[in-house]
Amino acid sequence: MVDAPYLLIVDARYYADISDELVRGALGAIEEVRGSYMRVSVPGAFELPAAIRMAIRSMELVGGRRRYDGYVALGCVIRGETSHYDHICMEATRGLNDIAMNFSVAVGNGILTCETREQALARAATNQGNKGAQAARAAIEMVRVKRELMPAR
Repeated sequence: MVDAPYLLIVDARYYADISDELVRGALGAIEEVRGSYMRVSVPGAFELPAAIRMAIRSMELVGGRRRYDGYVALGCVIRGETSHYDHICMEATRGLNDIAMNFSVAVGNGILTCETREQALARAATNQGNKGAQAARAAIEMVRVKRELMPAR
């Protein structure tokens, strides 16, 4: 990648210990390409798309602010006894995809959707293919694709 990417990491704090591991993995992936980042936290996975949309909107409103090249959404949803899990997973994923499609931005989806806490911990472990790192790498790769397909004028 010619220019190192500047990414916004948005992490959901509902399962803070899991989120911290996802962030650790994402930071490692960003460092691999000598990228830079800003990080903000939100209460839960449902709020991830809204925070990214706020960041996009703030760049439209505030001149001179450095634009993010891409976004990394990190969080965890663990199935409980009600249908709440299904709604949160579906809407958070839909929200991230809507942002990517409607604004032509690079978004890495690092929302874990797990049946158990043990599954979430395994997917967040930095020695087992950390999903935060995978989400950051996806965002970085989509930044590359965007630069190739939509060169700046």
